[in-house]
Amino acid sequence: MKSVEITLRGLTMGLLVAGLGACSTVATPGDAIDRAASNLTAPTRPTAAGPAHAAAVSAETQAQFERALQAQRAGRSDDALRQWTALAQAHPELVGVHANLGLLQRQAGHNAEAVVALERAVQTSPKQARFFNELGIAYRSNGQFAQAQKAYESALALDPTHAPTLLNLGILHDLYLGNAAKALELYERYLALAPGGDAAVTKWAADLRQRKPAQGPALAALGAQAGKSGKEQP
Repeated sequence: MKSVEITLRGLTMGLLVAGLGACSTVATPGDAIDRAASNLTAPTRPTAAGPAHAAAVSAETQAQFERALQAQRAGRSDDALRQWTALAQAHPELVGVHANLGLLQRQAGHNAEAVVALERAVQTSPKQARFFNELGIAYRSNGQFAQAQKAYESALALDPTHAPTLLNLGILHDLYLGNAAKALELYERYLALAPGGDAAVTKWAADLRQRKPAQGPALAALGAQAGKSGKEQP
């Protein structure tokens, strides 16, 4: 899946944005959890763009940021994690550093650490729906389902048409919260924003329409135990 890292201040970044129709043969949402939360490659040069009142970023900080990106691009995750951690400690005001650190921590399976880094990203830049979506994925990966719901809802409060969050919150309601009616509503809102359609989610929505109310929790439990090849969208 095509993705880009977050820029230095995070105000013009892309967050692992996957295509809306990325999956075509998925049987249940349980088969689709976690798949889109991995790729970290960047075809674009990070920038230090920020609001007018923001302090200028030094050339050395920019160089450190780009070295961390280079390590990330090259797959040297341990090296990149060390560099992002050092930058986060030295420059806590730079949201892109915390966000990239959180994404790599989650990729490495360090879910608790990912939550901490992405919470800092949200605190540093609280008007970015994409940061709240990433935080929701981290909470969900860490088994914090109530917090994941709040994070996703915060993202939608900022941007009601943020398609990745609509899908992720729908999956959360479907598999982990057992609320089939809400999941169906969110899937339908997501599908309305998918220009090329999404065969997998279309099937999930159809299954929910046919599901008897008593089936909800049981199917959710089965789905939650399914394979880790997810469709969550960063």
